[in-house]
Amino acid sequence: MKKPFYQLEQSRDVIRHFTPNWFTATMGTGVVAMILAQLPFASSVLFMLATKLWQFNILLFSTFSMLYALRWILFPNEAKQIFNHANMSLFLGAIPMGLATIANGFLSFGIHLYGDIAIYIAEYLWYLDVLLAVMIAWIVPFCMFSCQDHQLHRMTAVWLLPIVACEVAASSAGLLLQHLAANQHALMILITGYVLWGISVLPAFAILTILMLRLALHQLPEKEVAISSWLCLGPIGTGALALLLLGEQAPRIMQVMGFDGLAVLLPALGIVASLVLFGFGLWWFGIAILTTLRHTRTGIPFNLGWWGLTFPFGVFVLAIFNLAHQLHIDFLQYVAVILSVLLVGLWALVVKKTIAGAYSGQLFFSPCLVALQQKMQ
Repeated sequence: MKKPFYQLEQSRDVIRHFTPNWFTATMGTGVVAMILAQLPFASSVLFMLATKLWQFNILLFSTFSMLYALRWILFPNEAKQIFNHANMSLFLGAIPMGLATIANGFLSFGIHLYGDIAIYIAEYLWYLDVLLAVMIAWIVPFCMFSCQDHQLHRMTAVWLLPIVACEVAASSAGLLLQHLAANQHALMILITGYVLWGISVLPAFAILTILMLRLALHQLPEKEVAISSWLCLGPIGTGALALLLLGEQAPRIMQVMGFDGLAVLLPALGIVASLVLFGFGLWWFGIAILTTLRHTRTGIPFNLGWWGLTFPFGVFVLAIFNLAHQLHIDFLQYVAVILSVLLVGLWALVVKKTIAGAYSGQLFFSPCLVALQQKMQ
């Protein structure tokens, strides 16, 4: 039986069992802060609440980063086992995605608080985020191909996590470009955004194809990982959001650089592709709801995987907000508002369960460490 948090023998126990799936909490919290700021009826009080939530997310991300870094420093042999673990290694993708919510917050909230220096901070964080996202997009799949044991019947949508981080960075590029002058530097970021989109979306759709085959052949996943069905909204929602944000900034940059044809093509391409992705996302949204309802009858045990519900759902909502803005369709905005209210309620539920699970000690558990101990016996 796991010890409650307050009865852990020493702080080293927390560090030793700290795993990167904790960073999914920063992803979910960050996207909720961004959505609160997007609401059309957002007041000064609501904006202040969103700002405080973003600042809390910075503290959360910093704490998790320190704990995970300490694990590598104090327990390097155990920490490196993550690359051999077929499930936990996938959550490394949560680190750059959590960082992206911090960088985006500097643009949405930081400018109001700190002035133009927030733009420079966001830019440097974006470069760091891109580096982490690309490295993880290479290393984790290579480990899956070379030294991990995967079976089709055990596959879940968690496979998407190390891939989607590049897509999130592409969305962040679109946000960053809103605050940069149209010059060669901005053109480089714009092009990088589209390249990152390609690195992420195409492999993600390959994974979704395999996942559909797995579901057809081996039925729904076990109730312990039922919430992972919501992760499918991640690459779809973020893919649409990235195209919309990049396409919105493309005309002024491309015109200044002399690419008039692309200045017309890219925004139109972004809207058309986003509408197609929106339809695909609605299909997966229905599948995720039905999967959750099917397992709710027997009870879905809580774990950190529940955070996989918040961020993908959140980016899908942000994509709807942006689509409504660019097409001037009020109905889409109403849909996004309703889904936002639902998301905030789900986020509050997951926060409550996470606090309870952390206090009881049940969430401080490293499968990599258990696998290593079993191997040594």
